[in-house]
Amino acid sequence: MRTGRRLRLGVLGSGRGSNFVAIADAIEAGVLNAQIMLVASDLADAPILTEATRRGIPTYACPIGRFKTKLEPEIESALARQLQNAEVDYVILAGFMRVVKAPLLEAFPQRIINIHPSLLPAFPGLRSWEQALNARVSETGCTVHWVDSHVDSGPILGQAKVSVLQNDTAESLHARIQLEEHKLFPQVLQSLAEKL
Repeated sequence: MRTGRRLRLGVLGSGRGSNFVAIADAIEAGVLNAQIMLVASDLADAPILTEATRRGIPTYACPIGRFKTKLEPEIESALARQLQNAEVDYVILAGFMRVVKAPLLEAFPQRIINIHPSLLPAFPGLRSWEQALNARVSETGCTVHWVDSHVDSGPILGQAKVSVLQNDTAESLHARIQLEEHKLFPQVLQSLAEKL
């Protein structure tokens, strides 16, 4: 990659996009040397697309597929082409609720980054804050990691810890984890930007 320029990001999300907002706000505040080239979603009505449009960032919505946990290969290939056309350095998963498969992994080898709401390798998969509560651990948190062909198993780029309080509910714990996510993700991306 070339030096002396901003990190070029493609962001994928399925929901509100709170981590996308945190990244975009960090860019606007001048603490993250990056530019969001494209925001894409597997859901055409995802609020993350509305927020990206409000910020003047190009968007892409995948066609509706047959599966809930993954994209059909042709749909994922089309998404990969959109990201390649946007010339992104890294693909950022910000609440993207699909398992990334070969088309994206091959188009962006070791260039896809996810944030997960636990201290991996503990509690991979869905609703990890509930897993942490049920396991009665005293500490959980969030992890930014490279994406590979397995779920929540790629090399770790950064982590932030969150104490589990005695009176925590799933909602209160998740809310505190998200606060840490919103700080950690831009910090990790800035460390990558500094290596460009």
